[in-house]
Amino acid sequence: MFRHLRELRQSCKGLISYVTLKHYHNTFCTMNTDIKLNFTGVPLKQVVDTMQQFADLSLAASWDNVGLLIEPTETKLISHILLTNDLTESVMQEALDLKTDMIITYHPLIFAPMKSVTTRSWKEKIVAKCLENRIAVYSPHTSFDSIRGGVNDWLASAFENVLKSSAPIQPSAKDSNIGYGRMCILKNEISIEETVQLVKKCTGLKYVRLARSHLTDGLIKTVAICAGSGGSVLKGTPANLYLTGEMLHHDVLDATHQGINVILTNHSDSERGFLRIFACTLNDLLNKSVLIEVSKNDADPLETV
Repeated sequence: MFRHLRELRQSCKGLISYVTLKHYHNTFCTMNTDIKLNFTGVPLKQVVDTMQQFADLSLAASWDNVGLLIEPTETKLISHILLTNDLTESVMQEALDLKTDMIITYHPLIFAPMKSVTTRSWKEKIVAKCLENRIAVYSPHTSFDSIRGGVNDWLASAFENVLKSSAPIQPSAKDSNIGYGRMCILKNEISIEETVQLVKKCTGLKYVRLARSHLTDGLIKTVAICAGSGGSVLKGTPANLYLTGEMLHHDVLDATHQGINVILTNHSDSERGFLRIFACTLNDLLNKSVLIEVSKNDADPLETV
């Protein structure tokens, strides 16, 4: 399956980008954001259409809240987009400082229904600030998990040099090549220690959490992957290793007692690295007419100390 990531192709109405696994690790946008370039900008509708063509919202989970979440009442050209995994108050201030026109946040800011927009909660404050400053907000969330060349394929690219094949764990009814999770089969067995180092290199993390199964010899040939909270997708999937952001304690115990090793990165650390890849992709799809930056303030709330 990953041979399709060797070139840029078109699908999902012609705009899904497939990029090489090497590109995931080595390619960055070369745009110098310190230089105030004259970006022409594009209409908000064009950005929204491009996002939906890259990752069709019909691929998102039924429980999810995706798409355009906040739309300014007065139309204006989008000349600056800020990408973030989570739209926190710190990221919101960053957006204001950058005078951004649009925030694309992987996790939806608005998930549970809001009955009011006041200053009583941090989420309501952010919504109010976006409305006051005419900043649009869009969230792709699980549609990015499902697509080829999306978040799960980025996480699977940790094994690019030893990967034999990859396929969705829960394939879409519309297309078996897309769906949630990834089952990766490696060309040859590698040690659990080497596996940990590959994951750290891909995610840029100094530390991950490892649950070893003492029912195995520690060699890894099959890896089941699910970015974010992967317990429900991975549960019952036969593999030597589960790689995800977080799992329930008892799900980890169940896995290790079934001979499955588990690597946890923290929830958003299994997703965030994809943004730098997507920044380049979106830059190309919008014909380099918009300045696209990845948030510097965005970080997982948990850290190892």
